[in-house]
Amino acid sequence: MPRGSGGAGPGAGPDGGAEGLLSSLKRAAAALRDAGVEYALAGGFAAYAHGAAVSTHDVDFVVRERDVPAALDALAGAGMRHLESPENWLEKACDGEQPIDLIHTPSGRPVDGELLGRAEEMTVGAVRMPVLPATELVIMRLLAFTETTCDFSGFLHVSRALREQVDWPRVAAETAESPYAYAYLTLLARLGVIGPDVL
Repeated sequence: MPRGSGGAGPGAGPDGGAEGLLSSLKRAAAALRDAGVEYALAGGFAAYAHGAAVSTHDVDFVVRERDVPAALDALAGAGMRHLESPENWLEKACDGEQPIDLIHTPSGRPVDGELLGRAEEMTVGAVRMPVLPATELVIMRLLAFTETTCDFSGFLHVSRALREQVDWPRVAAETAESPYAYAYLTLLARLGVIGPDVL
């Protein structure tokens, strides 16, 4: 059962941590919806909606690159400010101290209508919104592994929590060119999270 309607983790105060991020997530989602910007929740909170542990890092949305200006305008209209980002695959906003990422080209793969069309309407913090499916979340995360960002530990609990919802053969096929994704899937197989036939 999705965990998105649950409370924040221990020690999260009303102005920070998981509760503060969840409040900002709901405000941002409402602003994007009201502005007619097509989006989907991604990252840690999307995994949370599917049953993983709550994220306390940031809020991630995927949008088409052409819709980024409208998305930033919508967030500004809700009192959020635009932050300059050194990365060329996302734009950043901030709701008070809460960071919000608008991702348009994750791992060099532009967000398009096909990806957004696969989003599932789910309840996150008592609010209905489009959320990327578990399979898309795993593909996106595995393709983000590189030689300098190859710490698997943070994603292992997510993989365990979502494993029944993930199309692992599709994950293997779409990440086949990445040696880091292959290494991660090999680790999952050795740990018994996925079957050895996936590789």
